[in-house]
Amino acid sequence: MPVKILMPALSPTMAEGNLVKWHKKQGDAVKAGDLLAEIETDKATMEVEAVDEGTLGRILVPAGTEDVPVNALIGVLLEEGEEEGSIDSFVEKFAASIQPAESKIEATESKVSSKNAESAQAVPAMVATPTHVASPAVTFAAQQQGGRIHASPLAKRLAHERNINLATIQGSGPRGRIVKADIDKAPAGTQTSSGISQRQRVPEGPVVESDGLFPAYEEIKLTNMRKVIARRLQESKQTVPHFYLTIECEIDDLLKARAQLNASLEKDAKLSVNDFIIRACALALRDVPDANASFAENHVKRFLTSDVSVAVAIDGGLVTPIIRQAESKSLYQISAEAKHLIQKARAGKLAPEEFQGGTFSLSNLGMYGITSFQAVVNPPQGCILAVGAGVEKPVVRNGNISIATVMECSLSADHRVVDGAVAAEFLKALKVYITQPIKLFA
Repeated sequence: MPVKILMPALSPTMAEGNLVKWHKKQGDAVKAGDLLAEIETDKATMEVEAVDEGTLGRILVPAGTEDVPVNALIGVLLEEGEEEGSIDSFVEKFAASIQPAESKIEATESKVSSKNAESAQAVPAMVATPTHVASPAVTFAAQQQGGRIHASPLAKRLAHERNINLATIQGSGPRGRIVKADIDKAPAGTQTSSGISQRQRVPEGPVVESDGLFPAYEEIKLTNMRKVIARRLQESKQTVPHFYLTIECEIDDLLKARAQLNASLEKDAKLSVNDFIIRACALALRDVPDANASFAENHVKRFLTSDVSVAVAIDGGLVTPIIRQAESKSLYQISAEAKHLIQKARAGKLAPEEFQGGTFSLSNLGMYGITSFQAVVNPPQGCILAVGAGVEKPVVRNGNISIATVMECSLSADHRVVDGAVAAEFLKALKVYITQPIKLFA
């Protein structure tokens, strides 16, 4: 009997994915463990290995197809002795078999939603949509019409930097997608007579003309990542009772310590201010374990290690790779691991275990010149620390005014699990580690 190749669920939040590339062609022999395809999820691009062996009898969803539902039939593997003629009837039977199952799921979903909306949201991801199985190539191709320019995030960024009009480029990627190589071959954009670059912004989606109330706008299709970000942040602000505390930390000693340490390090190994803050958070969580917690329905999870999720901005959204057991790692270990994870995050190559979980989050916008902000709690975590830029300010010491570099740290906390006094104790401990960086090496 032919073997189904289904769109895998590569993360708990994944409901659909983009099939970026097939590493096998129809007719190729496949062994268990062979690299079969690359799938773009809501967090990263991951490689999928074959779990069975046989011959790739048919590719039902071509490379470059977007928004393929989890569990949709994307290909068929033929076992030894099976003929290609058996594939059509196999696909028809598969489509017929999931229709009653889907009806059952819909009934279950309706029942569950009245009791638990969160559980109901997880149900549809378990069943493929029959229309995508019956004619995947036609259906998905129809979804991609409407004038959108298909380009990889890297290609879009490079085109913007080089003043290149994407509309003038013929893509060489899957289904005409513009990739980095196409940008590298294209001539740079023109300059104005004043020598100032005149950028031409090309709409990425269909343009809707002004209706007299709003100006013309472009409709940008939501990516899987943006859908998950929207859902999770809305859930957080609606269901998590936030409260906020802010503390100011003088970081002149930290900056001096960083400069002294970096003087003896290679360029690629130099420590960032964020590395110090990650370590400080981890030790403060160790000292105030009640802040290193998560709320559950009938209990509180108080974690035994400080697994710090670090917010990283990438094209189209953000991800939070995790420095696990950061309290037991040196500054140098944290720095090397953070650099490695950030590089993987921006390349879209994070593995699920590298961004799933975490007990506490850190969001630092200081590099953008932001001095103060409040972050949204990342459920099911109980706290997130928002860090701004260090700014020189007048401070009073023993009745005398002097200048110090001051950094604001704002803690957002889930009041169901973290009380105000606990949050204050955490910030007090954090300030000690930041203002006395020698303690980070204890």
